[in-house]
Amino acid sequence: MELIKGIELLTNMQRIRSLEELSAELYTQEKIRGFLHLYIGQEAIATGVLNFLSLEDNVVGTYREHSHALLKGISAKKIFAEMYGKVEGCSKGRGGSMHLFSKEHRFFGGSAIVASGIPHAVGLPFAAEKLGEKRKTVCFFGEGAMAEGAFHEAMNMASLWKIPLLFCCENNLYAMGTALKKSQAQLDFVKKSESYLIKAEKADGMNIMDVFEKTKYALDYMESEQRPFFLEFQTYRFKPHSMYDPDLYRDKNEIALWKEKDPIVFLKKHLLSLLSVEEKNSFLNNWERINIEILKEMQEAIVFAENGRLENFLELQI
Repeated sequence: MELIKGIELLTNMQRIRSLEELSAELYTQEKIRGFLHLYIGQEAIATGVLNFLSLEDNVVGTYREHSHALLKGISAKKIFAEMYGKVEGCSKGRGGSMHLFSKEHRFFGGSAIVASGIPHAVGLPFAAEKLGEKRKTVCFFGEGAMAEGAFHEAMNMASLWKIPLLFCCENNLYAMGTALKKSQAQLDFVKKSESYLIKAEKADGMNIMDVFEKTKYALDYMESEQRPFFLEFQTYRFKPHSMYDPDLYRDKNEIALWKEKDPIVFLKKHLLSLLSVEEKNSFLNNWERINIEILKEMQEAIVFAENGRLENFLELQI
């Protein structure tokens, strides 16, 4: 991976990490209410996949979707304002953390219902074909969604109708508080996907380079074959399922071992290994400046959200 591209990806992962860490702080201050699901530890997936998409392409997320929304182009200001419940938010303050949406950025949720976005995602490339539009479509979901009927119906339809959709399973091993091995009989998701005659691959979701390579391969296949593709990203969330979750079902040693695979630390170490001593010093100085700029971006977004307007629902006309 070239240094310039590596720095770009590292910056986007850090933007996600900063947004999520500040969201957690604001939640403890009760400035953000409702449910809040953090993406910390999984940053390489959203960063690697969305690198290949443009504004015209479609993305469908889950309730753990701040990262996907941010890298699809929705500003941190709009995201924080939405979490604050302000009119200036991307969903006009009516959706909150789990329901980020932007027609302008072709980001179609954000949905609180497990697997509900997957059938919607099947419809987007189908519609694009009928309208003569050239758009990539990517759908993100967790491994828990693969136990839902909606997932299987969508996989069957995508294969049967040859719909070019990239199914991205972010397998962090736990569906809420239930370990994968306790909820699904078939743990090999590639085999499960291939049962629908859909080409599938596994990727190391903690390694941005593997995410990058496998995503490029999948999208190239979809374009040439006009068929769906399934990618399983093996990853781990460093934080509990949500801010309400006491996280008593995971062993602390397991969490510590996965934190040693931190995707941001991994990429930073890799980039440093490519440089001379002088280049390393220059890189570190530049990285410090980038972090200051990211923090400034997020702090300005928080100020924007705090100064936003709460909608007077009594004045709404139905």
